[in-house]
Amino acid sequence: MMSIQDNLTKYSKDNQVVVGVSAVTAVAAGLVIWRRAGMKRDGNDFSNQLTGGLKILNNEDHTISKNEFSSSIQDYEGMFDGARKSTGAITSEESIDQRKERYTAMINHFYNLVTDFYEWGWGQSFHFAPRFMDETFPESIYRSEHHLAARLGLTRGMKALDMGCGVGGPMRNICVFTKANIDGITINQYQVNIGNKYNERKGLQNLCKLTRGDFQHLPWDKEHFDCAFAIEATCHSPDRLVTFSGVNRVLKPKGKFAGYEWVMTDKYDPNNKDHVRIKEGIEVGNGLPTLVHYKEILKALEDSGFTVLEHYNANENAHAANEIPWYDTLNGKMSISGFRMTHIGRLVTHSMVWTLELIGIAPAGSTRVSALLNATALDLVEGGKLEIFTPSYYFLCVKK
Repeated sequence: MMSIQDNLTKYSKDNQVVVGVSAVTAVAAGLVIWRRAGMKRDGNDFSNQLTGGLKILNNEDHTISKNEFSSSIQDYEGMFDGARKSTGAITSEESIDQRKERYTAMINHFYNLVTDFYEWGWGQSFHFAPRFMDETFPESIYRSEHHLAARLGLTRGMKALDMGCGVGGPMRNICVFTKANIDGITINQYQVNIGNKYNERKGLQNLCKLTRGDFQHLPWDKEHFDCAFAIEATCHSPDRLVTFSGVNRVLKPKGKFAGYEWVMTDKYDPNNKDHVRIKEGIEVGNGLPTLVHYKEILKALEDSGFTVLEHYNANENAHAANEIPWYDTLNGKMSISGFRMTHIGRLVTHSMVWTLELIGIAPAGSTRVSALLNATALDLVEGGKLEIFTPSYYFLCVKK
């Protein structure tokens, strides 16, 4: 049986109509851009439909060399040995324990490989959001971030911690909304470098700062922050009790912690082979040790010294008539702004990446990363349609 990567690569070779524009553009522009692309980090580097994709894994800000991408994806995929080939293979205790033990390498590999793809197709806020029928995709993203800020009571002069901040998109949006001081932590140096450049270009360098570190071992003194938030980030944690206890330590007395978590819902059946297949597909495609039921999140919060004040699935009405399902963006709409997120749009991007790798502009391994993300997009859609998974389980808690 052909793998998803082989199918996508075969599609790229066999379907010249789809590949045509992207391949010709890639080759033509590639003849000009043989070295790593320069980045302005003004929010528009990936906005151009013709040249933006040429900067994926091929820009001067990367912290690993061009020839290291192939070994990174190989090592990463090795931590999920058997995924998509044998359902249940990566749900074994041995497989999960390996990823927990090597979580720093797993997450670092993952974000070295996917950060550019996320910015290209998604923007600077690497998360989903519930969306009403009259909202644009960016509006829903901003609203979900502003919701956390409002529930935390975050205002000018307060100090907040962003756990697993990515390139700092939510941090900057919340800072503009509240004028608060926000520190973010990410384990990935590439994200730190470019996130702080974005802060500076937006004039927020005195309010926002990204720090490289492990959120299992927060580098700040106790009682340093007024509040904290985590947006679809602590799903990477190998031990949430340790993660949340660290947050509790750095919060001031009665400090609040809010976030959105990737979890399995009550509709998930661990004895249903299709459910397990979807769950494992989400895990391998998103750098996760393992996904857990939302009740495990609530227990970890309580056991780490918090009182949970509010919690619910922010996507509980995703299939109501007045909402657009959170996963619908991965299906996409045939528009200029949404095309990259559509299935066809992702295939066009994959074709372009395949072409750039073939002619030596994109680093070896780029096509494998693209295939990984294409496959997990399908898993996320399936999980959302069946309502067995949500990326937006909201919680608000206070330090005891």
